Amino acid sequence: MAWEPKRRKAPPFLNNYWQRQLYMVGCVGSSRFDELYQPSWAMDHFTYEGEVLKMKLDNYSGAGFSSKSKYMFGKVTVQIKLVEGDSAGTVTAFYMSSDGPYHNEFDFEFLGNTTGEPYLVQTNVYVNGVGNREQRLKLWFDPTKDFHSYSFLWNQRQVVFLVDETPVRVHSNLEHKGIPYPKDQAMGVYSSIWNADDWATQGGRVKTDWSHAPFIASYRGFEINCCECPDAVAAVDNMRRCSSGGWWDQPTLSELSLHQSHQLLWVRANHMVYDYCSDAARFPATPVECQHHHH
Repeated sequence: MAWEPKRRKAPPFLNNYWQRQLYMVGCVGSSRFDELYQPSWAMDHFTYEGEVLKMKLDNYSGAGFSSKSKYMFGKVTVQIKLVEGDSAGTVTAFYMSSDGPYHNEFDFEFLGNTTGEPYLVQTNVYVNGVGNREQRLKLWFDPTKDFHSYSFLWNQRQVVFLVDETPVRVHSNLEHKGIPYPKDQAMGVYSSIWNADDWATQGGRVKTDWSHAPFIASYRGFEINCCECPDAVAAVDNMRRCSSGGWWDQPTLSELSLHQSHQLLWVRANHMVYDYCSDAARFPATPVECQHHHH
């Protein structure tokens, strides 16, 4: 049976744009981890404390989980409290991905730091197996002190990366410019924590200090409001069904609101520390989508 979003009463203050959109179409769901996800490796590195799931990285293993279903279009959110203290060398990732060599993928990668340094968040977009679209942000809060929400909103017009409902990145559909857009592959939802000290912190100069292990990432607030794509259904049929007018196709969701556009400008001006679009050393010719994506 397909997972149905649980209905819940709207809170008295719907001061959030996306929430208003979701309530308008009567589709807000949240669920427990084990209804939507399953551990995918290192089961002994998971602990459950009520509604909170904790995954640990030690010098034996990291850990990861994956959604039980795949989806096409909608919104996926999780709340994460990142590794506290000295997390240099570690990466905690939250991402959506399809399968195969020509896969599509949307990434949040949280790059650990030495104590007192700001956490960096790297985002990336893969289309048909091609990535190399990294952006890096310094967050405007300490993500180790409390839970914060990280979301992907995905429809046929845009992919929006959101942090506490603030858009931090938009990848627009520019097929009319001849640029491929991820809209025909169902994607699973994943998270993992692992050791990446060959590159994660200061380009790999700072290594993981295993005396500070275990490194623990905590999760709660699992929400998937998406078009589910059962394995038993042909891909073309899933695509046809998911492309025909779900809540994510509301005209108001085809582009950012004015307020959101201002939020994105603020993020880019004040918190972005790397953008592949302006990396002339890597890309002597500016990637073609970069000429259209800047708001």
